[in-house]
Amino acid sequence: MGIALAALLAVFACAHTAIAIGLARSRADGHVLRARALVALLVPPLAPWWAWQAGLRARTIVWGAALGLYAIGVAFSGR
Repeated sequence: MGIALAALLAVFACAHTAIAIGLARSRADGHVLRARALVALLVPPLAPWWAWQAGLRARTIVWGAALGLYAIGVAFSGR
């Protein structure tokens, strides 16, 4: 179970970083989204919200799925 949890945590961290990079590279409104990228990197709950608005839907889904599966894994690993 430990390796699976570590893998899920790694996927979550990669998705979170990919969201921040995607927000920073967005062409919609460069200055505002670069600031959002920095804030999203430091405040994880804002990352999927802003990523969904910016059209980074696949990254948002991976972020949420990895976090959800990790939480379920942690909940059941204590048994």
